[in-house]
Amino acid sequence: MRKAMLIVVILFFAVSSQAYAQDRTNAETIVKKAFDYWRGDASVSTITMTIHRPDWERSMTIKAWTRGESDSLFVITNPAKDRGNSTLKAGKGMWMYNPKVNRVIKLPPSMMSQGWQGSDFSNNDLAKTDSLIKDYVHTLEDTKVDDGKKVYSIKSMPKPDAPVIWGMIKLTIREDNILLREEFFDEDFMSVKIMTAWDIQMTGSKLFPMKWKMQKSDADNEYTQFVYEKIDFIKSLSKNIFTRTYLKNPSI
Repeated sequence: MRKAMLIVVILFFAVSSQAYAQDRTNAETIVKKAFDYWRGDASVSTITMTIHRPDWERSMTIKAWTRGESDSLFVITNPAKDRGNSTLKAGKGMWMYNPKVNRVIKLPPSMMSQGWQGSDFSNNDLAKTDSLIKDYVHTLEDTKVDDGKKVYSIKSMPKPDAPVIWGMIKLTIREDNILLREEFFDEDFMSVKIMTAWDIQMTGSKLFPMKWKMQKSDADNEYTQFVYEKIDFIKSLSKNIFTRTYLKNPSI
């Protein structure tokens, strides 16, 4: 009897471990596909960013270029007083340019989590780096059907010694690789901010959410909204765009 019970226990843990490994593999695949879908091979877009606070609101227009998993350039084109302020992410480095002082500043890792231009999107959020893929372990927690499509709920936990600030991230991803929601938690697993995406439209040959909002978890009236006025997904962009020279003199 004891031998039979031991065999049952061993089989239970073996099946459980296999199921966990399968969920983890599936989750990592889902996240990777969603990340690749979001960025595409390359893209050029025009975005209106609105920062909303209880007693004020301001908007700016941004021209953006992305290439692959780690290269991006964001340049403010309007209003005039902010025109030319830009941020470059190339490889593992990130730089900012202020035309008023004509200086290019390299951002240290500690500033990657700072709000970009006073918004609720951090420098890291804006660049949408591949840290989510490289620095986190993903587990599939739930699958449901919404409006005829599967929707996956995924928990992402940082790997040991990963250079990240979030204690946990929770993702909601549709089966067609569209990221619908991303919630960020501190080291005590308290929710800090939530990003949501909607207004999904065809842009060229693919569906894409044209509106994004990053909102503080404890403040309904504090948020930043991105509206994609236009986005073109293309096969490639010149590597010269993602340089400090182009950062100072972009074609806008």
